[in-house]
Amino acid sequence: MVRNTFMIMLVLLLIQSGQEVLAQDEWPKEIPLNSGGKVVIYQPQPETLEGNTLTARAAVSVREQKNSEPVFGAAWAKVQLLTDRDTRMATLESIEITDARFPNVEDQTKIDKFKSLLETEIPKWNLELSLDNIVATLEDTDYTDAPDLNTSPPKIIYATTPSTLVLIDGEPKLEENKDAGVDLVVNTPFLILRNPEDRQYYLYGGAFWYQSGSIESGWKPVSNLKGKMAEIDKAVKQQEEENQGEQETDVPDSPPAIVISTEPAELIQSDGEADFQSVEGTGLLYMANTEDQIFMNIAEQKYYILLAGRWYNSGSLNGPWAFVGADQLPEDFKKIPDGSEKDAVLANVAGTDEAREAMMDAQVPQTAKVDINSTDCEVEYDGSPKFERIEGTSLEVAVNTPTTVLKQGNKYYAVDDGIWFVSNKPDGPWKVSTERPSDVENIPASSEAYNTKYVYIYDVTPQYVYVGYTPGYLGSYVYGPTVVYGTGYYYRPWYGSYYYPRPVTWGFGMHYNPWTGWSMSFGFSRGWFSFSWGFGGGYYHHGGWWGPPVYRPPYRPPYRGGYYGGNRWNNNQINIDNSTNININNRRQTNNLYKGRGDAVTRDRGSVAQRPSRDGQPDRRPNTREASRPTTRDAARPSTRPTSRDNTKPQARPSTREKNNVYTDRNGEVYRQQNNGNWQQRSNSGWERSNSSRSNMNRQATQRSRGQSRTSSYQSRPTTRPATRPARSGGRRGH
Repeated sequence: MVRNTFMIMLVLLLIQSGQEVLAQDEWPKEIPLNSGGKVVIYQPQPETLEGNTLTARAAVSVREQKNSEPVFGAAWAKVQLLTDRDTRMATLESIEITDARFPNVEDQTKIDKFKSLLETEIPKWNLELSLDNIVATLEDTDYTDAPDLNTSPPKIIYATTPSTLVLIDGEPKLEENKDAGVDLVVNTPFLILRNPEDRQYYLYGGAFWYQSGSIESGWKPVSNLKGKMAEIDKAVKQQEEENQGEQETDVPDSPPAIVISTEPAELIQSDGEADFQSVEGTGLLYMANTEDQIFMNIAEQKYYILLAGRWYNSGSLNGPWAFVGADQLPEDFKKIPDGSEKDAVLANVAGTDEAREAMMDAQVPQTAKVDINSTDCEVEYDGSPKFERIEGTSLEVAVNTPTTVLKQGNKYYAVDDGIWFVSNKPDGPWKVSTERPSDVENIPASSEAYNTKYVYIYDVTPQYVYVGYTPGYLGSYVYGPTVVYGTGYYYRPWYGSYYYPRPVTWGFGMHYNPWTGWSMSFGFSRGWFSFSWGFGGGYYHHGGWWGPPVYRPPYRPPYRGGYYGGNRWNNNQINIDNSTNININNRRQTNNLYKGRGDAVTRDRGSVAQRPSRDGQPDRRPNTREASRPTTRDAARPSTRPTSRDNTKPQARPSTREKNNVYTDRNGEVYRQQNNGNWQQRSNSGWERSNSSRSNMNRQATQRSRGQSRTSSYQSRPTTRPATRPARSGGRRGH
């Protein structure tokens, strides 16, 4: 029987307990009470995610005494998250309990006290949430952003022999490197050299060197290197030997052919003539002897390929190819079995769980806090600053700098590694900005500055600015019912004394996976074909090949069955500096650009329950996408967590007895799923059989299971080195 004193006793008992939830995403959470009872919080159901503000509801139960009957209810919360897309975990920085309902408690004063208690205590629990759980269980929301992306196909080349596409940004541009004694093709991320000793061109491919008398054709493997090239090769092999224990390579028996393109292009290929096999339960065939996503729809007798998240079809593998919307695909694409050889494409098929999760993930920001007085920005121009108008806006963009610099009126704004800066002059001095240009939301996708609209300023205090960016800053965009990579537009690079490339969509085999987002592949040359950014790493920093100058998507071989399955992850990169020193590193984790900065904080283990406002009083302002506190983790933040454990006080912990099978709907009704899959609803007299919300509850249960699978798969993946910020070195002509 529920007594009238239930809520008062609960508040008193909770106040006496120094609870701290373990830092793991295990549900339900159990909070022991000094009376011998406990509070159980079941896995929350996310409802919306706007910026860094999550609204969610959770079923809760309260047992006053050890053997007393539990009282079930529901609580709603608005939570400010501290996210880290590298670890794919989020912590609670602050929480507002917006509603709580216990059917047998009618005294609103008691419920208000309970809500206030939770707002104060929950941030002390050091609670961590899996981003994969949030993404999988987040209820569908309307995504209002409708970018005008370019879906025209690039040049699509089909080959039946193992080949590698080498992309050059327009006509090859050679510059002399006096320190190395060779000429360098500067407008490509691949390492292409011209040796003045024999006037031959050399292309580095990891296990192989290639030689040709012409840049655009005629590449043949070469093993007998001489002079300067022999010195470079020796340095490469030495570094490879030193690092062979830290990396995995997949070297082909013979060197693949080299395909050069000076325009946006993609290479699809098969190992010999196309070998098609059936996709079980569908009228589709898939090409089995390729690592590309190539299908045939038997009913139409048309081929379908997936490139950078976009679908194209044709009556011939040699084209011409036409764009097909993800929601216009034949229905059989939705029927590709989960766990099958080709289920990786489901993230790009409208209406699938994988596509929905990818769209949800595209709204999860990476956040940081930056000190207004100590965070710096350097903007380098090739000559005097030059600006061009951005169509449809009041903004101008600087064209002769690798940094995105915008001019609005008499102010200048720069975006550097996901942080907005402002100055009264185009070359600074720069300070952290507390606002974005008013017209930034109107920047069209045809502008090279488009990705800056996905960099946000969430909140400002006298000392800090809280910032964040969503995957759009790195080139991942929601387009209709799925996500795609890149805008599809070609952006004209700057070439003067320096060469500044711009973001590209095509040429690097971009494909999506649920944890790292978009990754690169190189077909049959995967793993062993490394590429560099030029001598001194100058083009590594100054290059904007994949978005922000310091960003490079990770290398991932395409998945071979099992959307959450494991694969060999070959992660090599090679840089050669001015003195021909070669540095070979495993792939850098690049989902969090702030980690490479010394002036941005992204890990704050000490969370606070209430945010101080500018007048020093607790601030309970509602959060919005543009006015919410960002997700950060900073050891310098004041913490309300206990500094030491008091063993006389029970500690909160993941429950070892309660099953994670209790849910609540939007009306606050509580449901439990039985082992046989049937549903029960909680009433005044206990659990009763219910079919009224079975469809909704089954969907929640399925999403919860998917979230757990995503989390488990990510945690079991191979680990990589943390990101480091590359040096700011030049790419100047004649250096």
